[in-house]
Amino acid sequence: MIRTVFVSGILAGGILALAAASHPAAQPGKGGYIIQHDADIQKAEPGTHNGGGQTIGYSFFDKTPGMRFVFRKRALKPGSGIGYHEQKEDEVYYVLSGRGVMTLDDKPVEIGPGTAVLTRPGSSHGLRQTGKEDLVILIAYEVK
Repeated sequence: MIRTVFVSGILAGGILALAAASHPAAQPGKGGYIIQHDADIQKAEPGTHNGGGQTIGYSFFDKTPGMRFVFRKRALKPGSGIGYHEQKEDEVYYVLSGRGVMTLDDKPVEIGPGTAVLTRPGSSHGLRQTGKEDLVILIAYEVK
């Protein structure tokens, strides 16, 4: 029994040491952090998935090793959109400001500030900005 516990402890310690070695930026006992600002990462981009129009994309932490999810902000200019496409993983949209129409499995739904939408694998969706001001959204999904 004592030998089993001792060997298990050595294996667990070895696994932890290997995990720490594969993440050299991490400090022992601390998780660390990264701060990014909109102004430093913003990029003018066309509407994704052939949505058309002009958007400003903010891909936070996209060059960070070991990130297991994507976190983005997107400002859709008047008339722009995210093209209708099938979803491959869970994806969350959250509206910060502006107005839009999100088509979810062929059903149009009006969205505005404070609206959160979860799209599941196998569903389809697209988004079109409506109104006079930019539609600003946050998007998060798992990296596979």
